[in-house]
Amino acid sequence: MYKDILKSIHLDYEKKRDEEERLQRMRVQEIYRKIPAIKRIDEDIFKIGLDMAKFIIVNPQGYKDDIEKARRKIEKLKMEKAFLLTESNIDPEYIEKNYTCKTCNDTGYLENGRKCSCLKQRLVSKAYKMSNIETNLLKDNFKNFDINIFKDEPFEDETMTPRENMIDIIGISEGFIGNFDENNEDNLLFYGTTGLGKTFLCSCIAKALIDKDKIVVYQTAFTILDILERKRFGKDRDKNSYEYDLLFDADLLIIDDLGTEVTNTFTNAEIFNIVNTRIIKGKKTIISTNLTPKEISEIYTDRIFSRILQKFIPLKFYGEDLRWE
Repeated sequence: MYKDILKSIHLDYEKKRDEEERLQRMRVQEIYRKIPAIKRIDEDIFKIGLDMAKFIIVNPQGYKDDIEKARRKIEKLKMEKAFLLTESNIDPEYIEKNYTCKTCNDTGYLENGRKCSCLKQRLVSKAYKMSNIETNLLKDNFKNFDINIFKDEPFEDETMTPRENMIDIIGISEGFIGNFDENNEDNLLFYGTTGLGKTFLCSCIAKALIDKDKIVVYQTAFTILDILERKRFGKDRDKNSYEYDLLFDADLLIIDDLGTEVTNTFTNAEIFNIVNTRIIKGKKTIISTNLTPKEISEIYTDRIFSRILQKFIPLKFYGEDLRWE
């Protein structure tokens, strides 16, 4: 999936370069009409360039002196050209290619083969939009995570305080991010009542991985099933295909609010199919739900439940509702 997105961005770069070359040709022709002498200069520079190639072929042992003389001629012609343009109040840059990114000339790559910062930014921006949480990521991230809002007092019969428990969950989540590229079959199951930070932590993980050029799709279980139904029954087939493929191919799929969708034989089978296919492909998944493990088993049958427990790390969120905090 990452390769497909990269290919799409490369195509955008290519279109941008082609368009700029077209515009440059138009600007050059405009200048030729205004200042015919510049056209003659460009023709002379082109001719000297051809002569330089001939020097190397004809005299491979002693071409350096001829090359140096040709370079001096070209420099002199370029200075003459710049003077004519300046004299006519035309910026010499006007007839050059005006690339959006001057660092990589709209190729996306530096001379050493590494990604240019503009390409990295486009990948991140693309991933933000595809993640379905573009606006949330501006505020829901680890930089804004305040562990102190979790009470450091015993809660019901739990062995750890809510704060100690969240510190433990944060540690596991950071390990999940740090080891994301390893084929370790790590997946996360966040469960607990509403208002305990499950969705916030999902957003934090999503942003951290998107910033590492990973493709993250964040959808509620209800929306996922809507995508599946439209795909199955042929509604918006072309528009829906990319959305549908991402459920299976994204580097990380976050299924939020599992259990809020209408459950039946179809929905149960589809949820299992997504989770199972991603496990087989080695793709990571995070499930967030207000259901307890017992309630999950009752709704989605033991077949799905056992698969989730076997391949997911269950992490329980508990404490007081934090939404007011």
